[in-house]
Amino acid sequence: MYDPVIEKTIAFVREQLAGAEGGHDWSHTRRVWKMAMLIREREGQGDRLTIELAALLHDVSDPKFNDGDEEKGAEMAFDFLIRCGLDRERAGHIRSIIRHVSYRGGMPQDQIRSIEFRIVQDADRLDAMGAVGIARAFNYGGFKNRPIHDPGVPLREYTDPSEYHASAAPTINHFHEKLLKLKDLMNTSTGKKIARKRHRFMLRFLRQFSKEVDRF
Repeated sequence: MYDPVIEKTIAFVREQLAGAEGGHDWSHTRRVWKMAMLIREREGQGDRLTIELAALLHDVSDPKFNDGDEEKGAEMAFDFLIRCGLDRERAGHIRSIIRHVSYRGGMPQDQIRSIEFRIVQDADRLDAMGAVGIARAFNYGGFKNRPIHDPGVPLREYTDPSEYHASAAPTINHFHEKLLKLKDLMNTSTGKKIARKRHRFMLRFLRQFSKEVDRF
């Protein structure tokens, strides 16, 4: 049995994510939650309840699906946790994790640097890598009706979060603009080790994709 607040949070998140895009749905959240627990176990540090709640609530209102609002998800999570009776200090810490956890195109972030933050961020980034990361990238690209590949669209370096979230670039560009950068952005030794394997898998995929596309 889970802690009662975890049970309530699972139910809340599943309700909020009902009908969500397949790469940012309950299945994604569940993987991030379980990966965060694995990283915490292997690292041997971090407050378990804070990590679990932050991982579960990290995508409760993703900016990509709410007109780029960077604050809404964090505030929703904070309000929910206060209603559940969580102390304000821990709820505030979780709010800060959620506010800063997302990738923003490599742009500077005013991040908190607690071990709980580092673990949840690694878990979220790992789910954007490897086989599941490839599947999520193309699922989201299809959801946004983006082309798979267009060599006429140049790669970009984003300087503003709104530009990054509004990008309509082909999905293959997303690998070079974000996914292949994640390996070098991991925070924990466990995250780095898993990321190296998933990074190599993405490189193999891109090499094979290039061979097939360039043949014609």
